[in-house]
Amino acid sequence: MSLVLQVNIKVKPENLDNFMKQVLENAKAARSEKGCRQFEVLVDPEDKTSLMLFEVYDDQKAFEVHQAGDAFKKYLANAVPLLASRERHFWNKAL
Repeated sequence: MSLVLQVNIKVKPENLDNFMKQVLENAKAARSEKGCRQFEVLVDPEDKTSLMLFEVYDDQKAFEVHQAGDAFKKYLANAVPLLASRERHFWNKAL
């Protein structure tokens, strides 16, 4: 069963350019991971500081491998402090 992660993000306006560079780098790295099926960075067309990450992994184990990777650790250390808020929601496909 696949695991879906939806991350709602609000970036501090002064950090937007720096954050976008880092989140896109993390997304690119994630897409090359074996258990990552999809990783999208979506931007609100009316508010560029509001984003949603939409990630699909084969399962919980694949997500844990992603979190253990160097790209995610770099993102967590350097990009997350640039945020005003970050909410994560996990989803599973209904049977």
